[in-house]
Amino acid sequence: MNHNPETWFGSAQRVVFVHAHPDDETIATGGTIAALRAAGKPAGLVTLTRGERGEVTPGPFASLQGTPQLAPHREQELQAAMLMLGVEGHAFLGEPPARQPGLEPRVYEDSGMEWGDDGMAMSAAETGAEALTKAPAAELINDLLYGVLTLECDAIVSYNDEGGYGHPDHVLAHRAARAVAAAIDVPFWEISSDEAAEAYDVTESLDRKIGALRMHGTQLTVIDDETIEHVGGQREPIASVERFMLRAAPILGDA
Repeated sequence: MNHNPETWFGSAQRVVFVHAHPDDETIATGGTIAALRAAGKPAGLVTLTRGERGEVTPGPFASLQGTPQLAPHREQELQAAMLMLGVEGHAFLGEPPARQPGLEPRVYEDSGMEWGDDGMAMSAAETGAEALTKAPAAELINDLLYGVLTLECDAIVSYNDEGGYGHPDHVLAHRAARAVAAAIDVPFWEISSDEAAEAYDVTESLDRKIGALRMHGTQLTVIDDETIEHVGGQREPIASVERFMLRAAPILGDA
């Protein structure tokens, strides 16, 4: 167990996290981001979509589901969560600085998902024309490259090759972030549940992680400061340990 943020991610001085939707940054890496910031190490964030196709928790925000108002509301939730965590430098993919110069800004939309029989997420039956997974790969990767270079980093963090639970946007985030890390020759670290992965104790920053989780009210409910309940009713303990594994640069044919 590693308790010292000074040594995390190979003692990287500035880490950029790449996440698919608002709330992912807090659920999977919120304690780590807050701990890095408390140690004086800037943590940047690139968010690929605004979670336009996300379900919404029952309650006061339920009427936002499936409406154009959900995306701007989730932007506000993300802004509040980043303030809690201390994110320093953020970009939505497709908007400056995460946009190739000379191109008009664009929005990469949430691709949506369905649950498969194996309990993993899979591609939705219908995907919008502006969905992240329908974007030309070169455009998407170039935008991420410019975003990461502008934010500056010496390590990039994103999901594993299964996207954690299979969401197609998470899988694509892994591939794009890992490719960009290889292109600029910085280490790529993936979020992991493997016991062999590096385990970072985020107990000291847990209060900020919990506060940031509460900001994502359309997506989850915090129960007794120990558990979150997702939109579908699934409950998950709020992790006080976040795990990451260093991955080698991809080779031809590798995911």
